[in-house]
Amino acid sequence: MTEALLVLNAGSSSIKFALYACVQLLPLCRGHIDALGTAEQSATWSGALAAKFEGARPPPAANHNDAVVWLLQALRERLPDLEIVAAGHRVVHGGARFADPVPIDACVIAQLQEFVPLAPNHQPHSLAAIRAVTAAWPRLPQIACFDTAFHQTQPRLAQLFALPSELSDQGILRYGFHGLSYAYIADELPRHAGVRADARVVVAHLGHGASLCALRDRCSVATTMGFSALDGLMMGTRSGALDPGVLLYLLQTQLCDAAQLTDLLYNRCGLLGVSGISDDLRALEGSTDARAREAIELFAYRTARELGSMAAALGGLDVLVFTAGIGERSAMMRSLICAQARWLGVELDVQANAQQQTKISSAMSTADVFVIPTDEEIVIARATQGLLALLRA
Repeated sequence: MTEALLVLNAGSSSIKFALYACVQLLPLCRGHIDALGTAEQSATWSGALAAKFEGARPPPAANHNDAVVWLLQALRERLPDLEIVAAGHRVVHGGARFADPVPIDACVIAQLQEFVPLAPNHQPHSLAAIRAVTAAWPRLPQIACFDTAFHQTQPRLAQLFALPSELSDQGILRYGFHGLSYAYIADELPRHAGVRADARVVVAHLGHGASLCALRDRCSVATTMGFSALDGLMMGTRSGALDPGVLLYLLQTQLCDAAQLTDLLYNRCGLLGVSGISDDLRALEGSTDARAREAIELFAYRTARELGSMAAALGGLDVLVFTAGIGERSAMMRSLICAQARWLGVELDVQANAQQQTKISSAMSTADVFVIPTDEEIVIARATQGLLALLRA
């Protein structure tokens, strides 16, 4: 019987999972259930045990809970010689309460439930996964790993809004997100950037959700997301930073309520809203519609402008890293962003960028530019393994 760790990473419309053998955290299998709740739903598998899941598909148009329940049943049926000894979860929002991974119990779940309004596209799905595992394996240790935790190294000024101090004291602060991805990149950087890994680094996590993080000594000093996962960069369907006056105007003139505004800002803005075509950059890059091009260029402009903000927090730029779906795969987007960052010493090697090489800056560039695929699941697995050892001690 092989002991394994299960990692669940619930996104806004998808679930990624991975299985790791407890010995040396060897990867056994990875999977991705995409487009949940839609007719386009799909499941992909990779790794040594992927063949065991040939033909396995979740129920049509399954929601997150349905998909996790199905996945746990599939693991039981198709991998009878595998013993799951713990489950680790990505949880987007841990607020100011959680600076480190924690074992999950009823008290932790109740606290995480309080953060649902701050991450409505993610937090409920993480909680659904936790509850589904609890129902299937009541005694199984579960560990919560937080996207917000990585940013708790930021100085107080980087965390504050210009609000009355009593509101800041209540926890209305800039928390930042995508921390598990940034933690992975921070750990990988020395292999690629050498001594510059501890210098002035900006990581661009560009996917359906998008943000930038400024690192010094591989610790977060500033990031574009704030109190919620709405702030900062333009995203697939989220607006990013927005004049609060726009919200007041909509409330006063468009008869909007909080639910309508939430739906607008989380689901109908970003690439989808500007283009009117799609929230998928690949579809927009393949379109001849002028609105698609405008959405692409706006995404690049907003990212390049915020890159300047991160560089200001660092006092310059030594290393720029692209990661996540768009950052790893879109040579066009990287080129557009870097063209607007030449004032920071960024010069692309056009051929290296087109060939998706790891280092894509030219010899003339004073800032090194890399493309490094992220791996949130292994970060969760390591944290789960560490806490499991403590629980067993």
